[in-house]
Amino acid sequence: MPSFEITSIGTVRNDRTDVQHTDNWGAVRSTITLDERFGEACLQGLEGFSHVEVLFVFDQLAELDDYREPRPYRGRSDLPPVGVFAGRGPRRPNRIGVTCCAIESVQGRELTVVGLDAVSGTPVIDLKPTMTEFRPPDVHQPEWVSSLMSEYFQP
Repeated sequence: MPSFEITSIGTVRNDRTDVQHTDNWGAVRSTITLDERFGEACLQGLEGFSHVEVLFVFDQLAELDDYREPRPYRGRSDLPPVGVFAGRGPRRPNRIGVTCCAIESVQGRELTVVGLDAVSGTPVIDLKPTMTEFRPPDVHQPEWVSSLMSEYFQP
């Protein structure tokens, strides 16, 4: 397969440092500081949006050696096994994460968001304003996912 290099555009700063603490992200306030190579106006216009999609790298956990066998979600034996692309966990090919976050403030090269599920120091690889037209109208998921994720974005 072809490979390519991605350079981070910025870094996450917040009070979460434990990669094993995986729930209760809803009230986490993070500041993403973008690299100076983008200039002070790089976020101009983003303040008009309520949310932003943050793409980041799960850089603090290693990829798995083998993805061929489905695994219980979050390693929990009470949950059904799923293939690597049926989950959103950090141990995945390329370790890319994406979360839609509420924008709290935009100032120069600093973007403050609420609800980003990335620990402090995480490299950010892209930002995209959330636009209604890009969101699907009807999203469905298994009931066990709704139950499992009920605490994920709680404060």
